[in-house]
Amino acid sequence: MLSFTRIALAGFVLTTALPALAGTLDEVKQRGTLSCGVSNGLGGFSERASDGKWNGFDVDFCRALAAAIFNDPNKVTFTPLSATDRFDALKNKSIDVLSRNSSWTFEREAGQGLLFAGTTYYDGQGFLVLRKPQVTSALELNDTSICVQEGTTTRLNLADFFKANSMTYREVAVASPAEAIKALEAGRCDVFTADQSALYGEKLNLAKPDAAVILPDVVSKEPLGPAVRGDDTAWFNLVKWTVFALINAEDLGIGTDTLDEAMKSTKPDVRRFTGAEGGFGALLRLDNDWAVRAVRAVGHYGEMFERNIGSRSRLGVPRGLNQLWSNGGILYAPPLR
Repeated sequence: MLSFTRIALAGFVLTTALPALAGTLDEVKQRGTLSCGVSNGLGGFSERASDGKWNGFDVDFCRALAAAIFNDPNKVTFTPLSATDRFDALKNKSIDVLSRNSSWTFEREAGQGLLFAGTTYYDGQGFLVLRKPQVTSALELNDTSICVQEGTTTRLNLADFFKANSMTYREVAVASPAEAIKALEAGRCDVFTADQSALYGEKLNLAKPDAAVILPDVVSKEPLGPAVRGDDTAWFNLVKWTVFALINAEDLGIGTDTLDEAMKSTKPDVRRFTGAEGGFGALLRLDNDWAVRAVRAVGHYGEMFERNIGSRSRLGVPRGLNQLWSNGGILYAPPLR
């Protein structure tokens, strides 16, 4: 693809043909598939079944994105990544988008040149206690051994919490949540600290899940969401507005069971969402029904949540803060207009 640049030189105007830099969307379309980075395996968020199929909340977002682009949720490949290599994989273009329970922080954007395309799950760091069932609060964890994953902000939050409360602990650094579960059962640590959402999934991997308890304390803010490289604003907008579309769909009552009805609606906000009015798809270099494609693939935000991690899943995580703003939560998306 060529772009033409006009250059003024000594009273003459020269037109030169220069190669245009291909954006991420161009590369994805040319490749014919979206490359999505996910976790190595986290219950409810990204798990690989025995048949090789990936499932989970973060996985569903990538399928929604692929559907918005290709009208086919299966045109996506999943790359499992550890906490330590996830951002490097994004920066070196091994993946197009990272959808891997990653917290949005200042350093990751300003320091590493990444952009977070909104929050898909409002989370916070918690504690899973196995060997001290009488403990009911994180303030009772003084002088305990705590497993914490390397390459995460969890280690820093843990240190801050104990310092602020004049408590001590023994850190047991682990490479993965799976290693933390093994360490817990082997007695190398009494507590595992991670995002609360992750603890619900990892608890089920214990030989005796009922012997463990997740404390009610939340000691940090962990806004989780997909991340992209900071050098492609157009791609950032596409990923960001796919997040917003899934949230707005629930807000508008547009889900898998009501999609056909929405396509016939005369309501202006619904017609803009379905692409019947506004022509917003062109601004993202997509077809005007891009948001409908995303919802058709995975449902609206609430459907994704309940199916993977909420009331319809084996995790049973309460929606809490992740309820819509109109239902007591803080989940909110800018309007499509």
